[in-house]
Amino acid sequence: MELACSVNGREVVRDLAPQELLLDFLRDSLGLTGAKRSCDVQVCGACTVLVNGLPVSSCCYLAADANGKSVMTIEGLAERPEFDRLEEVFTRHAALQCGFCTPGMLLTVTALLEHGELGGEEEIKHNLAGNLCRCTGYRGILEAVAELAAA
Repeated sequence: MELACSVNGREVVRDLAPQELLLDFLRDSLGLTGAKRSCDVQVCGACTVLVNGLPVSSCCYLAADANGKSVMTIEGLAERPEFDRLEEVFTRHAALQCGFCTPGMLLTVTALLEHGELGGEEEIKHNLAGNLCRCTGYRGILEAVAELAAA
């Protein structure tokens, strides 16, 4: 089948198998390796990308379901002006270490900021519950996101 969508602001038209996952399409067909394969069951958030501005687990999202939609990966976010602020705040708060979860975390935070869904610490914890980090202990992430939400 044919997939026609926008990926990071660029129109993409490709043939794909009906069962191909968005994660595999992005990584294997487009060389966009920022989204990571980890749990394969929508638990960890390492594969998170934005589809029409909303976070999705690309490990369980069929590429065909992105037909006619806009997909943003961390590579696309890195091209946007707001990325510099995200990068600076996450770095200053030591909200990243190995970096495996960081792309999904930043994309989720971006969507939450754009939709005004980040308030106090409990709301931040609730809204980031689908993005796991094995390294930081979360304190730095919570502080970084709270600062971004307050700005």
